[in-house]
Parts: sequence; structure tokens; C-alpha cells
Amino acid sequence: MRFVTVQTGIGPQPGLLDGEHIFLLAPLLRRAAGGRRAADAAGDLVSFIERGSLTAARAALALGRRLVRADRAAGVALPAARARLLAPIPRPRKNIVCVGRNYAEHARESGGAVPTIPVFFTKAPTAVVGPEAAVVHHAATQALDYEVELAVVIGRRGRDIPVERALDHVFGYTIMNDVTARDLQRRHEQWFKGKTLDTFAPLGPAVVHRSLIPDPQALRLRTRVNGQTRQDSTTAKMVFSVAHLISVLSAGLTLEPGDIVATGTPEGVAMGMTPPAWLRPGDVVEVEIEGIGVLRNRIVAPPARGRA
Repeated sequence: MRFVTVQTGIGPQPGLLDGEHIFLLAPLLRRAAGGRRAADAAGDLVSFIERGSLTAARAALALGRRLVRADRAAGVALPAARARLLAPIPRPRKNIVCVGRNYAEHARESGGAVPTIPVFFTKAPTAVVGPEAAVVHHAATQALDYEVELAVVIGRRGRDIPVERALDHVFGYTIMNDVTARDLQRRHEQWFKGKTLDTFAPLGPAVVHRSLIPDPQALRLRTRVNGQTRQDSTTAKMVFSVAHLISVLSAGLTLEPGDIVATGTPEGVAMGMTPPAWLRPGDVVEVEIEGIGVLRNRIVAPPARGRA
């Protein structure tokens, strides 16, 4: 199942992307299960991950398909082609946990050693934007870069999770573009500032349930800038697997439903080119992961000073 968040006349709502339609979870759960409590579990995608169930989502999807066939889907279905998708989790409750240098060739192109333990840093929730949203080329940087990353959405609360059970704690997978100001990253001698400016975490287009991605270490990743392929690799080349990252991260630290873990990027970033091919306003960046989709964003000039 492919979970999305879509802008509607009453605000953002979680839904299920199914071919040409997006089925809204809350009204369908209300019809399928009866009672307001079922709909409340789908107030947003994180609430559904916490309190909903895959069985309920499947029932909602089946009902939505029947209503479409009967031409009675008003209020529960939207045409996917005309829908405005937001980030699946528009405002994460906590910082997004990211992993640095998790592909050996990227570690080398960035001038760093291949790590022997995972290198973690975070992005603030305010960095998140959705598909087709603008990514701002802030005046604070002259070295703007892209990074395609497989992002893991946690589905079950856990701490000290063993590797062999780590994937059981995953709800699904999405795509993140780890947009980075390389000059800020170097200047501040840590990664947070250069990684977390506003709009620097495009996310989406959907969270694909883990049942559709049985092996997260067998996915092709690609980045295109203005149609030119810059990154083309596979998650099989991760230094640390998704399961290993979850296990190490959860040691003494509770992971909760809706937490997001971005798992690093392969080689091919602008920083590694000669000369570096930094992003500029007007550039269109597409990051793609097999089985999940394409996340597309345009780089735009910063707003006038004093405006957000």
C-alpha cells in the first residue's frame, strides 16, 4: 500500500494512492468500520501509523474501489493526476535522523574515510517540504548540493532492537533528498547547520508499506538534475544495512512510530564533480528509488529579505 498526504479543501489529509485515485483514509475508515474513533486514527499519517492497522487500511481501500465503480466516491476519492501531494509526514514530531558516508564511494568522493560505525546527524522538522515544492537556494550558501536517500519510517516503538528483528519495526519506506549547503557544512565543522535550512528535506511522494519492499537492500537509486543523471546506484552498496542502522540507533534510544531515518547517499553528488556542479535557481532535481517513485523539486531564489 502507498500512503500519501494530500491537500484538500479542509486541510491536509492522509490517503492511499491507488492507480488513478487517492482514497482519503478518514472518511473511508468511518464508513468501513463505523464510528468516529476509526476516523480519528487517520487524522494524519503518524496517527494512523500509531493507532491504525493494515487490515483497516485494506478494508478502506476495498471500499473506496467499490464506491468508484458505483460512481459514489464523492468525498472519499480524488483524481491522482490533479491532487496536490504534500510530504507524507508534513511535520515530523522529531528531527529526522540521517546517516553520513553510508556508501563507500560517496565517503571517498567527499574526502572522508569509510566509517566503521554509523555516523548520525539530524535535520529539523522545519526543513521538510513535499513533491513539487520549491527548494530555496538560501543566500547563506554558494554550494548547494543534492543527495538521494532511502528514508525509513518507523512503525513500532522500540529500544535496544536486535538486528534480526529490526525490520519488524519498519512501517514503510519513502524518499528524501538530503539537500546540503556544503560550504556551511564545512564552515561550522558539524553537519546540522548545512543540512537543515528551510526546505532542505524534500520528502515523498509516498510511504510504501514494507510488505511491498521485502528487501530494502535491493533498490536502485537515481538523481537527475535538469534531466541529466548524476547519481545511479543501489542500496546494496550501503556500508551499514537498514536493519543494522535501526539496531545501532535504538541502543539506549527509543524509536517511535512516525520517526524517520534517512540512510545515506551514494556517489555522484555535485561536490564530487570537477568542477563541482552546484545547484542553481531554476534547476529541477528528481530523486528516484525503485518501487517508491520519483520526488521532484525545483530550486528557487531566496525570498526578499525579511520574508519567509
